[in-house]
Amino acid sequence: MLNQTIDGLVSQFEGITLEEMDRVKLMNRVDTKFAFSHVDFLAFLPKLISDYSILEIAESRSPRYESLYFDDQFKMYKDHHNGRQNRYKVRYRKYVESDLSFLEIKHKIKNRTNKRRIKVETIPTTELPLEHLEFINKILPTRLDLQPTMWNGFNRLTLVNKTENERLTLDFNLVFHWNDHKVELDNLIIAELKQESVNRNSAFYALMKKHLIRPYRLSKYCIGSMQLYDKSIIKSNRFKKKLLKINKIQTHAA
Repeated sequence: MLNQTIDGLVSQFEGITLEEMDRVKLMNRVDTKFAFSHVDFLAFLPKLISDYSILEIAESRSPRYESLYFDDQFKMYKDHHNGRQNRYKVRYRKYVESDLSFLEIKHKIKNRTNKRRIKVETIPTTELPLEHLEFINKILPTRLDLQPTMWNGFNRLTLVNKTENERLTLDFNLVFHWNDHKVELDNLIIAELKQESVNRNSAFYALMKKHLIRPYRLSKYCIGSMQLYDKSIIKSNRFKKKLLKINKIQTHAA
């Protein structure tokens, strides 16, 4: 039902192609995240039509993404949890409709995000190929024993500001799974505003401020890790308030 409603709303946006979106690649940027319910999501979308265009891939405006994250005894999770200002994430990402996959490394330093990636033919689920390890080891400051920890899937709307150098992603139908454990957060929407520098006058930022929705600093990798793994394996005390917010949205969004 949510997908059908969204399809009707996104059809009202002006569409753009991947090539047209090149002007806002923003591989080095500032990311500002927000979290809200699918009820808010449906209310917010019509208010963005005049300021944003929407990316269309393979005739889909809400394509599916799948990601496989790698970590070394949850070092990258712990770096985020402990508030380290210089941290990394390693993942493979598949763009389902276009059947394209990439190995991506995100480097977060002093609130800026730098993303580097290479195209891959397939996503390895166990041992990393040598050429992938070489790419990773050139970027990470220390060598890690990287092992897969979590699959994550979601649908995404990608909106591009018509006048500003700004991109907005809206992720929904979130699923996290590993082995036999699967968690669906179907009421949770994760929005991520990507800008060269923080612009609080942006149409979306202003919309969030109007509705008293504050920035929410927590990655999908951290959210999924807390959902899938026991507290004896990963700690989450510093994320307690954020986890409570997620649970509140998920429980009361209907």
